[in-house]
Amino acid sequence: MAVKLFNTLGRRLEEFHSIEPGKAKLYTCGPTVYNFAHIGNFRCYLFEDILRRALEYHGYEVTQVMNLTDVDDKTIRDSRANNMKLADFTAQYKKAFFEDLDTLRIERAAVYPEATMHIPEMIDMIQTLMDKGIAYQSDDKSVYFSIAKFPQYGQLAKIDMESQRIGDRVKNDEYSKDSVGDFALWKAWDDKDGDVKWDSPWGPGRPGWHIECCAMSRKYLGVTFDLHTGGIDNMFPHHEDEIAQSEAANGCKFVNYWLHCEHLTVNRQKMSKSLGNFYTMRDLLAKGYTGDEIRWALIGTHYRSKLNFDLGSLDQARTALKKFRTLFARLAALPAGNNGVEEAKELAAKAKQDFADAFADDLNIARGLAAVFMFNREINSGLAAGKFGADAAKILLDQYRDFDRILGSLDVDAAINVAPASDDTPAEVLELIEKRTAAKKAKNWSEADAIRDQLKALGYAVVDTPAGPKAEKIG
Repeated sequence: MAVKLFNTLGRRLEEFHSIEPGKAKLYTCGPTVYNFAHIGNFRCYLFEDILRRALEYHGYEVTQVMNLTDVDDKTIRDSRANNMKLADFTAQYKKAFFEDLDTLRIERAAVYPEATMHIPEMIDMIQTLMDKGIAYQSDDKSVYFSIAKFPQYGQLAKIDMESQRIGDRVKNDEYSKDSVGDFALWKAWDDKDGDVKWDSPWGPGRPGWHIECCAMSRKYLGVTFDLHTGGIDNMFPHHEDEIAQSEAANGCKFVNYWLHCEHLTVNRQKMSKSLGNFYTMRDLLAKGYTGDEIRWALIGTHYRSKLNFDLGSLDQARTALKKFRTLFARLAALPAGNNGVEEAKELAAKAKQDFADAFADDLNIARGLAAVFMFNREINSGLAAGKFGADAAKILLDQYRDFDRILGSLDVDAAINVAPASDDTPAEVLELIEKRTAAKKAKNWSEADAIRDQLKALGYAVVDTPAGPKAEKIG
C-alpha cells in the first residue's frame, strides 16, 4: 500500500513519492537548548519518530537530520543571566535532550548538526542572497531578507501578501503571526550579545535563527529533499522563512512534503509554569512514571489533532502496558507444541496488514492501535480455549515485536525475560523491579540507580541474572 501523508503546503493528503526511490530524506526541527525540553516538545519529537519508523516499516531507508539550535536570542539571554559561556550553558541541555530521547526510545537521527558548528555555511548562503540582490545590509549593519524580492512568500502559511504591510524589519528570531516583514539573516553584534559573535563580510555578529536550518539542511540533505516536519507553531514564521531563503538562494524547490504536529494542552489549558501544569521529562520520571508509559500516552492521538495531557493518561498507559506484558508472559509460558500454529499465522498476517495500512494512511494511530487491540482479543479468546502451544506463541510474540517497530513501547523481551521471584516477594518490590528493568532498557541510568536505592531501603537487593532481574533479601 502506498504511503499517504497530509502535506501542509497544499493542505491535502498526497501519496508519498521520494526523490530517490526507496530512500527518504527527512529534516526535523530540533530543540533550542536553553532549557530542558518539555512534553509539548516531545509530543512533536515522538510524532517525527513515528513518521520515521513508519517509513522504515514500509521499506524506506530514511536519512533523518535534526538540528540543535544553540545560538539564538534565548540561548544568549539565558547564558548571560547564568553568567556562563554559551557553549557551557547549552552543553548541559544538549546532554539532557539525548538522555530524554533514550528514555522515550526515540530512534537517533543520522546527524544532529549544531548551529554554532555551521557558521561558515550560513555566511555562504547569506552571501549568495546578497549577490542576488535579495538581501541587503541596513544602517545598523545587520543583513535582512527582502520579502518584496520573493513573490512566493506566504505559500506555506497561506498569507495574502497583498493585504499585508511589508517592508518593516524584524530583528527578533520570533515574531507575531500577523507580522510580515524583512527578517534578519545576520545580526550585527551589540552589547546584549556579550562575547557571542563571529566575523563576517558584514562585520561581527551572529546568524538569524531561520538561516540556520536552511544552511544545515542543504549541507546534509541537498538543495531539495523529501520531508520537513515540526510543530504547527513553526509553520510561520520559521518554516515560511526557510522556504524563502532556500528557494531564493538555491533557485529550486526546497521541500516536497511539509508535515506539522498540533499543540499539546494540559488539563485542556495551555501548558505554563504559572498554572503549575508545565512538565519536563524529569518531572514525570520523578513522579514514578517510566519512559514507556510517557511515550504511550504521547503517541496515542493523531499528530494533526490537539493532544490533551493529564497525569491520568499516564496511569491509563501504565494499566495498558501492564496488560500487554501480562499477556506476553502468558504466551511465553505456554507448553511445547505446535497446536494453533496455522491460526496464529492467520491472526498475525491480518493484524500486520491492518496495522501497516493504518500507518500508511497519514500515520493513523487510532486505526493502528485498533488492529493491535483486536489482535489482543483474538489471542485472549484462543488462550481461554486452550488453542495455542509454544510454537504458535512464538508467531504471536513476533507479531508484537513487529508492532513495536513503530510503537516502540511494548518491549516484549523485557516482559518475558523477568525472572520469577519467590512467592513471598512483596508486590511493591516486584513493581520496582519492573520499573528498574524499563529504566535500564531506556538507558535511564540515574532512574535505575534511584530504584535500586529504593529496593535497598525496603530490604532487597536486585541481582541481574541471565534469565532477568531477581529480588534477593538483604541479610
